[in-house]
Amino acid sequence: MENTQISARVELSQYANKILAVIKAKYGLKDKSEAINKFADMYGDEIVEKEAKDEYIKEMIEGVNEYIKKHGHKSMGGKELDELFEV
Repeated sequence: MENTQISARVELSQYANKILAVIKAKYGLKDKSEAINKFADMYGDEIVEKEAKDEYIKEMIEGVNEYIKKHGHKSMGGKELDELFEV
C-alpha cells in the first residue's frame, strides 16, 4: 500500500475520544492521528484485507495455471478453488 498521508477533520464521540487517548498513552504516540492509524493497523484487517504480497499472488497464478493445464478453461467451483489453495 502507498504510504501517503491524508488530512481529515473528524468529529469524535466522547467514548471514541477516550479510546484514542488510551491508545495514544499505551503506545506512546504523539497525537490522536497516530492513535487512529494504530487502531486501524490493529483492527483494520478484520474489515479490509491489506494488499496481497507478491509471493502470494505468484502462488495463486501458478495454481491457476496448473489447473488450466490439467482441466483447460473449464470454470472452477468454490470447492475446487478451496482445495486448490488449501483453504
